[in-house]
This record gives sequence, structure tokens and C-alpha cells, in this order.
Amino acid sequence: MSVEINVKNEKETDILGRVLAKALPDGTVVALLGALGAGKTRLVQAISVALGVSKDEIGSPTFVLIREYQGKERSVYHFDAYRLRDSDEFLELGADEYFDSEGLSFVEWADRVEDAMPYDYLEILVLPIGPTARRFVITSRGDFDSTLENTILTRWQKASSPQMK
Repeated sequence: MSVEINVKNEKETDILGRVLAKALPDGTVVALLGALGAGKTRLVQAISVALGVSKDEIGSPTFVLIREYQGKERSVYHFDAYRLRDSDEFLELGADEYFDSEGLSFVEWADRVEDAMPYDYLEILVLPIGPTARRFVITSRGDFDSTLENTILTRWQKASSPQMK
């Protein structure tokens, strides 16, 4: 099962980031999929800021392959597999060690290293539907807790309702 969340602008992306920062359990691995410029890094930025990381620290890991951020309560590991040749090169970054930690791991272009991903993970497909509007399709993979999808949707609906803004 998947849930879809549509955001109209970056302010709503920030709200979704806060929802995900609270909802994702420690040690969650998130596969981020979507075209170049879809908003994968922007979503990681929103989640990281919600966890207490300075917005100025957060950038795309395209050229450095991985960025580490220390939030107030947990760490964020942000991978970019776009420039990697294969899954072996991805694993050489020590991905398994990050995945086994209590921090949150986000892998942009995870479809390029799918066989290096853990069996259980959360997938978020980012689809542009307008200049600043995005559709986020959230799907549990493997035996990842599928109730989390509905929890995220419920929290999103509550956080994004007009009286909460």
C-alpha cells in the first residue's frame, strides 16, 4: 500500500518534513526517487531542519556522495547515488554501517543501488506537479512497518489543516 501527499509550496514541504521527522523511527532508511530537480534534497532539508540541523549546513551530496548532519536528538545521513557506477561502489561508502545506526538514512537515486538497500525501508517518490507543488508517494518496502504510511498521512492531514497554519 502507498499513500500520496500533495504539497502546494515549500512551506508545505517544511510541514511534511516536520511530520516525517517525528514519525520516522530511529534507524529508518528512506529511498528517495524522482527526476533531477524533483525536490529530493529539499525534502531531506525540511526533515533535517525539523530535527534541529541548521538550514545552512544542508546541501546536495551529489559531489561528496554522503553528508552527515547532527540533529538535536539524532543524526541524518544523506547519500546520493547518482554518480556511482554500481552498488559495490555505494557499499564502499560504508552504507551498511549507516543503515545499522539509530540515525535516519536518506538515499537519493536509490533505484541505482537497489540491491544494496536493506530489505526493509521506506520509499518516497517525489513528483513535480507544478512550479512549487509536489506529490510524495510513500511506500513501505520489505517488512517495513506499513502502518507508518497511514500514521504519516494522518499527521500530515492534521498538521496541514488550515487551523494549524
